[in-house]
Amino acid sequence: MLRRLVLYALLSASCLAVVLPAQVATIAAVSSQIAMFPTEGAAQSHCPSDVVVWLNTKSGIFHEKGMRWYGRTKQGAYVCRKEAIAAGYRDTRNGQ
Repeated sequence: MLRRLVLYALLSASCLAVVLPAQVATIAAVSSQIAMFPTEGAAQSHCPSDVVVWLNTKSGIFHEKGMRWYGRTKQGAYVCRKEAIAAGYRDTRNGQ
């Protein structure tokens, strides 16, 4: 029984070592495809015909102006809405 537990633990650890770097590489590739700005004005000048949103870079969720977390999350940047959607980020589901 102990051998099975040790074998299972080793197999689980080796699977995590293979999966996690691939996921990190995917996230890094997606985030490098989008222009992120420290101010709303800089983002608006980059995409004058699009809506500027606040992207929570940790969660991958963006918030529109007037929403509770617009410009207020610990990790984030101002981005263009169309670029955020194209890069795989999503709008908030609860309107905050």
